[in-house]
Amino acid sequence: MLSERSNHDESFDLILASASPRRVDILNQIGVRFSVAPADINESQLINESSAEFVCRLASQKAKTGYDSHIGSQSALGADTIVLCDEQIFGKPKDYSDSKRMLSQLSGRAHKVISAVAINNGVESVVLMSETSVIFRIISEQEFLNYWSTGEPVGKAGSYAIQGLGSIFVESIQGSYSGVVGLPIAETCRLLRHFKVPIWQSLSV
Repeated sequence: MLSERSNHDESFDLILASASPRRVDILNQIGVRFSVAPADINESQLINESSAEFVCRLASQKAKTGYDSHIGSQSALGADTIVLCDEQIFGKPKDYSDSKRMLSQLSGRAHKVISAVAINNGVESVVLMSETSVIFRIISEQEFLNYWSTGEPVGKAGSYAIQGLGSIFVESIQGSYSGVVGLPIAETCRLLRHFKVPIWQSLSV
């Protein structure tokens, strides 16, 4: 559920080109005043496009679409996150079988989560990327089914949410936790500073 501030406050400094509640939460966490305007783009990978190029292109396209679709001079932020295992991109699961396939491959080993964040102000566009290594413990057959039954894997890259019930599978991470959630805070704040978008707004310190 989107926050009241992001939904109804007409005074905002940033357009969030995403409907992700996790990205909404992170921007609220760091005190950004923003308006949500999801970007609808083609998210297919291009031929011979690397994983890093792919995720950065999508983040940049979302930021541009968000900026172009909104009247005004505010900057727009776009982001994208992919799960990568054996050089294969794991997207959102189509069904239980697809979810089990992904989690079976992630079980008991390390995988990468790559997140890109971009800001476009109509004059300049900048994209930054974070890469995190995540190690899963071994997941049992019953856990595959139980986890799917919670509904959480639906709509999640790699078929899990590190900030939710899927956290029980995580043995360790090396890199950005917020990047695995969907919006790397360090890279996001670097871009916000560069584009002079205020943070820590309306927060009690």
